[in-house]
Amino acid sequence: MNQSNSVALNDSSDMRYQARRGEIETYFDRTAVDAWARLTSTAPVGRVRATVRAGRDTMRATLLSWLPEDLSGLRVLDAGCGTGALAVEAARRGAHVVAIDLSPTLVNLAAERMPEDLKGRVDWHSGDMLDVKLGEFDHVVCMDSVIHYQTADAVKALATLAERTSRSIAFTIAPGNVALNAMLKIGQLFPRGDRSPSIVPTSPVELGRKLMACESFSGWNVERSQRVSSGFYKSHALELVAP
Repeated sequence: MNQSNSVALNDSSDMRYQARRGEIETYFDRTAVDAWARLTSTAPVGRVRATVRAGRDTMRATLLSWLPEDLSGLRVLDAGCGTGALAVEAARRGAHVVAIDLSPTLVNLAAERMPEDLKGRVDWHSGDMLDVKLGEFDHVVCMDSVIHYQTADAVKALATLAERTSRSIAFTIAPGNVALNAMLKIGQLFPRGDRSPSIVPTSPVELGRKLMACESFSGWNVERSQRVSSGFYKSHALELVAP
């Protein structure tokens, strides 16, 4: 496994982004790593986690359906790869996958779970998904990896990725509405192992408008949009396509 260095956002949001990144790393690498490893396996889980597992499975399938069936010769970045399920499926389609996550423990688990016949098709990294050393990509997928950041920071992160992406970026956000906001507050009452760092709800329309206003996304279009709702898992996917 390679270790990746962090990259700065080069503006006033850098310190906020770095601080938030540290909180997320602590959660997924220490506080809830065992719970997360179980959630992403086939082991039995409780009712709350079962709804999250089902929602994540549906969202992952949605994002994969937006990628070409044949990815031979293409580079795909799985930004926030967790235990590697999406990276493995992209590799099965022939992609060379760069998979990165803030949690070294989860990345090590992903590498251990890698099917023998696909070894060598995925480069596993722990570190910052914005690291320029990761190179350039045809497609980028950010599943539930920008949902913990303030909207301005998420926009900046996605714009940074766009500068090194030639075809598409697919990502998820937490869709802001009254019901989700109430659910997030309720979720904070669950044991720590059952909850993630606070999620920042945002409007898909508002976020899309802000992204299209970025110079990095000049000529890009919001191609597809899909919401997934499964119990305590509420997520909205957007696909941005390069000109």
